[in-house]
Amino acid sequence: ASEKAVAAKLTLPLRKHPDSSGWNDLLVHDLTNMRVPSRIWSYRDGLLTATEDQNIWSKATHGDCVLDLEFKFEPGANSGVFLYNSDETNWMPASIEIQICDDAAKQWQEKPANWRCGAFFGHQPATKSTVKPAGEWNRMTITALGPKITVVLNNEVVNEIDLTQWNDSKLNPDGSEMPKWLQGKPWSELPTQGRIGFQGRHAGAGIEFRKVKLLRL
Repeated sequence: ASEKAVAAKLTLPLRKHPDSSGWNDLLVHDLTNMRVPSRIWSYRDGLLTATEDQNIWSKATHGDCVLDLEFKFEPGANSGVFLYNSDETNWMPASIEIQICDDAAKQWQEKPANWRCGAFFGHQPATKSTVKPAGEWNRMTITALGPKITVVLNNEVVNEIDLTQWNDSKLNPDGSEMPKWLQGKPWSELPTQGRIGFQGRHAGAGIEFRKVKLLRL
């Protein structure tokens, strides 16, 4: 009831960062509410981080929600936040990934725009790059309302998507081909609820998350 009262006061989707201090923490102190690869992820002093490139997933499934979080990465990082995951084993085509990336790194500048920070990875690029340099904290707020997802990064809307427009298993609506490992059931056919996840240490660069708050709508 309290979540519904909070949500009722918001104009959705959010287009600026909210005051999420009173929202529920997605993570509990011992991570017992998450599916955690052994000895890879840790949550200490409010910081979530990983030593290897393996994902962490919520045990609970979530549908309409607002996810608010902060992240900081090392130079060259490539990570992500996942929504609506329905398959932990074959998770790449069965999740919606909002990309976290060090846009200043040469190796990612040479990749397609839909690989950069704030993109729906491999599907739709961000409208602008608002990510801060490596070593600085960024804030991301994601509003998920069924097939419509809005991403705010450092207080600017950088991406909005309607999953119902993704009717092909290989091609995006703009005609670009998805990376092979993302090809599968069209997004328009995926469930709009599932596990929330985070990508671990990828491309040899660390990632930290903190203040991970969830408001169920």
